[in-house]
Amino acid sequence: MQNPSADYYAHPTAIIDVGAEIHSGTKVWHFCHVMAGSTIGEGCILGQNVFVASGVTLGKGVKVQNNVSLYTGVHCEDHAFLGPSMVFTNVLNPRSDIERKDEFKATRVGRSASLGANCTIVCGNDIGDYALVGAGAVVTSDVPAFALVLGMPARIAGWVSKRGIRLSFDDVGMATCPEDGSRYQLRDDQVTEIDS
Repeated sequence: MQNPSADYYAHPTAIIDVGAEIHSGTKVWHFCHVMAGSTIGEGCILGQNVFVASGVTLGKGVKVQNNVSLYTGVHCEDHAFLGPSMVFTNVLNPRSDIERKDEFKATRVGRSASLGANCTIVCGNDIGDYALVGAGAVVTSDVPAFALVLGMPARIAGWVSKRGIRLSFDDVGMATCPEDGSRYQLRDDQVTEIDS
């Protein structure tokens, strides 16, 4: 139930536990559950049927599409995008008859990174800033900033700009985003933006 003095919107079917921290401009849609001890930044959108566990943090402007569960240990930086029905885990070897809450692994989703529909992020991995995880990919290791990863297990298939446009590097490792003209350098399997 929405706190009437809060500066965010929650659909009447959403459950917001006392002790959840939700900042202004956020929208929490149908059948969501936001647990106490979670923090949701300004201007976030939680689509239908989203679960946010205690200890989860979302930065500003994070968009969580329908049917996503964010478990303890997940931290999403500003403007991350979590596609429909994508999956996070938080234990490497779960068993229903063994309590492993002290073994939760943290997962960081970097600034403006996008996680495609139905992808799976195995816990303990870092998704770099502006990375793009393809639909259905299974991430089992860290993803560098600006990387495009595809497949099962996910592998680097290319690089993208801040706008999510695929980059084409020349023979000296330089590329320009065709959409906004920003420039990038590829060196030692790492991409950095070059200041204009």
